[in-house]
Amino acid sequence: MKLICIGRNYTAHIEELQNERPEEPLLFIKPDSAILPREQDFYIPEFSDDVHYEAELLVRICKVGKHIDPRFAPTYYDAFSVGIDFTARDLQSRLKEKGLPWEKAKGFDGAAVIGEWVPKEQFAGREHLNFVLEKNGEQVQRGDTSLMLWKIDELIAYISTFFTLKKGDIIFTGTPEGVGRVAPNDYLVGYLEGKPLFSLNVKG
Repeated sequence: MKLICIGRNYTAHIEELQNERPEEPLLFIKPDSAILPREQDFYIPEFSDDVHYEAELLVRICKVGKHIDPRFAPTYYDAFSVGIDFTARDLQSRLKEKGLPWEKAKGFDGAAVIGEWVPKEQFAGREHLNFVLEKNGEQVQRGDTSLMLWKIDELIAYISTFFTLKKGDIIFTGTPEGVGRVAPNDYLVGYLEGKPLFSLNVKG
């Protein structure tokens, strides 16, 4: 299993971090060891003083595919969820300044939260899926797949040009604006179309 993540897929998020808008999807991978076990608290790692939440819509791959045509992409995934791409922002900034890879800032243990999976058939379509992240009872992020620079089927086609997709692989499709720092005792809840799919406590 691999976790394939998309960076800078929402214009407002690109602007809030003052990043350059990419001409094609920005890909990076988290190891499966980054997955935070269900019902486990998230512990802020000792090597970072500025860990940010980044809520994202997740897509689960259900069969092997390579060079997938966008028209057939829907047959390669079977469920959606919501998760968090935790990012050690201070470490990421230092690595980016030196032109180095981001993996230490993005792929550390516990950096990938995966909510409960919902079969795609339960949704009328994938063009306007809404997801929300609440922190301590207040909404901090809201995303809608209609606002993605690259939509789900386009992402699958693009990713499969470089990496063979396998059953069980998960795509993190990018985060909308509103990312922010987590602190000890924060409580995070992720929703897809109004349904809570994960909740977790943040520990120091």
